[in-house]
Amino acid sequence: MTASSTALQEIKIAHSPDSDDAFMFYGLATNKVRVPGFKFTHTLQDIETLNHLAIKDAFYDVTAISFHAYPYMQDRYTLMACGGSVGDGYGPMIVSSRKLSLDEVKKTRIAIPGTLTTAYLALRLFAPDIETVTVPFDKIIPAVLSGEFDAGLIIHEGQLTYAANGLSKAIDLGQWWREETGLPLPLGGNAIRRSLGAETMRITTTALRNSIQHALDNREEALEYAMQFARDLDTSLANRFVGMYVNERTLDYGEDGRLAIRKILEMGHDRGIIPHKVEVDFVG
Repeated sequence: MTASSTALQEIKIAHSPDSDDAFMFYGLATNKVRVPGFKFTHTLQDIETLNHLAIKDAFYDVTAISFHAYPYMQDRYTLMACGGSVGDGYGPMIVSSRKLSLDEVKKTRIAIPGTLTTAYLALRLFAPDIETVTVPFDKIIPAVLSGEFDAGLIIHEGQLTYAANGLSKAIDLGQWWREETGLPLPLGGNAIRRSLGAETMRITTTALRNSIQHALDNREEALEYAMQFARDLDTSLANRFVGMYVNERTLDYGEDGRLAIRKILEMGHDRGIIPHKVEVDFVG
């Protein structure tokens, strides 16, 4: 090992094995984007696992999280101002094997991908008393199809594949949130460890923004890389899915995006879903 390599500061990054996350981290993961004095290592875990890991311990320097999980880790992490997934009039959906009215949905036992997901927070804001059971996100559609559940709350690529599986959409929570608040629905973002210090947090946030920009500027190559994580999507659908969640808002939330993050967390606290008050701050 050379002296120069030992001098590099390692930044441990964790994100979910999804096509949109892979797309935005393409530049850093393939060393297309480099930062003098730093090296970036990547770990892939599903988002609910990352939520729990970040709450338990600040092992990763940068971690993808659900915004709903942020209040439970806000003492150790702050939010990066880039890298978020925001549904602009679309988002997680409740799907079922038969058509359900909204009143029926609220009385239905629903499979959810985890209680720390923002999808779950939005669901509870929509239907406070709904009965839910946690199921791994990639098992929800099969569980609904098998009749184990009458309905399921789907995230990730399932938003584009549910109809091909013969399921019906009961409600799109991103659309519902837009009608309720006039705001986009913030789903997930990237949190960075506060103990890194202001300068390292700033450099790392800039590196992620550059990685996102590199992917957007080199879409074909970045999409080819992301396809290995595009569960059951062909290239056309993967490109559509990436476009939904990696775009100009991923480079910067914008004023309404930041307002939306604060709004959904404040509403969660006001309605007793989130137990303590949330202070939202951003790097970059």
